[in-house]
Amino acid sequence: MPARFTNDTTATRTLLAAASLLLLLGVCAEGTGAQQPLPFGVGEKLVYSVSVKNVKTVGKGTMQVTGPVEVRGTTTWLLRFDFQAGLGPIRAVDRTESWLDPARIASLRFAKHERHPLSRSDQRVELFPDERRWTAERGESGESLSDAPLDELSFIYFLRTVPLLADSTYRFDRHFESGRNPTTVRVVRRESLTTKAGRFATVLVEMRVRDAKHYQGEGVIRIHFTDDALRLPVRIESAMPVIGTAVLSLDSHVEGGAVAVTGER
Repeated sequence: MPARFTNDTTATRTLLAAASLLLLLGVCAEGTGAQQPLPFGVGEKLVYSVSVKNVKTVGKGTMQVTGPVEVRGTTTWLLRFDFQAGLGPIRAVDRTESWLDPARIASLRFAKHERHPLSRSDQRVELFPDERRWTAERGESGESLSDAPLDELSFIYFLRTVPLLADSTYRFDRHFESGRNPTTVRVVRRESLTTKAGRFATVLVEMRVRDAKHYQGEGVIRIHFTDDALRLPVRIESAMPVIGTAVLSLDSHVEGGAVAVTGER
């Protein structure tokens, strides 16, 4: 026998509660903020072998999520990228950090130290998403096109939250420096890939970035993400000054948080 409402007031309250629940579910489904679990979390660590294309291994790299860390009253996750490679006397070092607000997928602080045979640079930037602006330690400043800005490291983590549908091209105006937008991401194909960490079903994407300092205009970064809930970057290919095209290939990984692993292993 179907249930009956005892009076009109009860029925109205029940319907309003159901409508509110549906609205909440809709909001959660659309966002990539705190309402939905992210494919990465504190404790994740990825270790890579670095090689120059068609040449033996020349270095090591790591990507990891640490924290939490407070930045101007906001809880952030500290993303770290450490890279060292060399061919004989030619050496390259890259240490990058990004303080990411996981609730809105926005960077609040960015730091980078680079040393290459022909250059050396240090950068530290404070980002203010709500004000759409940024300031650098050495006095530079500028406006951002988005109230959820990203830097070059946090952008890779952000891509792990994108659906990456077949035959799709995405355009983002999310880099905190307005002149480095847009970033376009094209889904190239799905394929199996084997590294020292195992065999993975992957999604290959081609990311085109504007970076006059590193690429003399537009650069292309190719990333194989695992075709599963984690979207691990198991292979990253990018051009580097003097050394040439560097390839990071996943050797091992430790997961962060309690996220189910699916897919080919």
